[in-house]
Amino acid sequence: MTAAPQLPRKLPRTTGQPERTTAPSARTTGDGRREANAATVLRAVLDHGPVARRSIAQLSGLSPAAVSRQCVDLVRLGLVRELPERVESHGVGRPQIPVDLHTGESGAPVAGGVHIGVPGSTFGLLDLRGRLLARRTFPHDGIAPGDLSREVVAGLRDFLADTTGDHHLLGVGAALGGWVDPALGTAVRHDTLGWHQRPLAAELSRGLGGIDVRIDNHARAIAQSEILFGRPAARRSLVHLFVGNVVDAALGIAGVVHQGPGSGAGDVAHLPVPDSTVTCPCGRTGCLEATASNMAVARTAERRGIVPEADVFLLVDAAAAGDRRADRLLRERARAVGRATALLLDVLNPDLVVVTEHSSILNPEYLEEIRGAAVDLSHVCGDPERIVSPHAGMTVLPVAGGTIALNPLFRSPLAASQR
Repeated sequence: MTAAPQLPRKLPRTTGQPERTTAPSARTTGDGRREANAATVLRAVLDHGPVARRSIAQLSGLSPAAVSRQCVDLVRLGLVRELPERVESHGVGRPQIPVDLHTGESGAPVAGGVHIGVPGSTFGLLDLRGRLLARRTFPHDGIAPGDLSREVVAGLRDFLADTTGDHHLLGVGAALGGWVDPALGTAVRHDTLGWHQRPLAAELSRGLGGIDVRIDNHARAIAQSEILFGRPAARRSLVHLFVGNVVDAALGIAGVVHQGPGSGAGDVAHLPVPDSTVTCPCGRTGCLEATASNMAVARTAERRGIVPEADVFLLVDAAAAGDRRADRLLRERARAVGRATALLLDVLNPDLVVVTEHSSILNPEYLEEIRGAAVDLSHVCGDPERIVSPHAGMTVLPVAGGTIALNPLFRSPLAASQR
């Protein structure tokens, strides 16, 4: 057996442990204010950097002394760096030395991400701004469900060894569909992959030599990515709807993604789609996943003779090449997604609805179909601009995986950096 390649610097494993919101000891954070202040400063640098300490104080409401203390800590931890350029002061005092997130340089922190899909997985490497530095696809062809996690971790290990270089690897996040319990690190139920109560985080961590691995449902991970790195409205409230081989959703309020008891929130596979008559395996008709999932649409395309096999990517390619039948079917799917979006809008009325659906990310015309159907049916939303595609575009899946690893850092930078 070939020895596993050595991975870059890593944190001790904390796989399967619930995320802390405070540091592990009073020695680190006192009464918790130091940790909260560090998170506030780090978030201000994420949003506004490069930025002077004086501006951080004005933006955050913290005292200049508190900002200075936190910047010292964040620089020491390698999360923030001082820039050589100086910002001229508009008042009394010397020019300010701006600070920014530590990205791009030797030793800069990075996070690994993986999205485990049905036909394949996607690996990514992210910097602290959620920007994708490297990406690799990993097809699942010929891999049995029982062997999948082992094969994925082997591919991920090679990817990280090839791409991380002299960066500091903070950890790895894994996003997947179905019911995922991030506190336990368990894939509770993923029917398509045949996984039930699978300790996925522990399996991935062992295969990566003990690196900190966290997992979550991909809809929640994308929602968190929007909150961290996307549009400002996402921080107030958002609903994310994921339409792929599985269909699920996530809700974020005031910057926090809702998990629900047992982390079971977001199962919208059986949300009724108005006017749909498609039969669902559950025995009912008109369920969202049975109507609009990649598998359902691809099978319809094959049955209609649009594509030679049930593959939604072939369908999207056919539409892009000018096949009117393919275009018509994708518009049908978009309108079904829009009708389901209208239901979510009326129940939850978020500031933003983010829809992750392959064809509408590639072609804004399909997003307009989703918007039109949603606004036509919704009783509370008359603004189609509230319905958007994910900020990361076609890189949304690996970015979501990496966000799972980065989110604890931005919530509790002092505690997360000590793990």
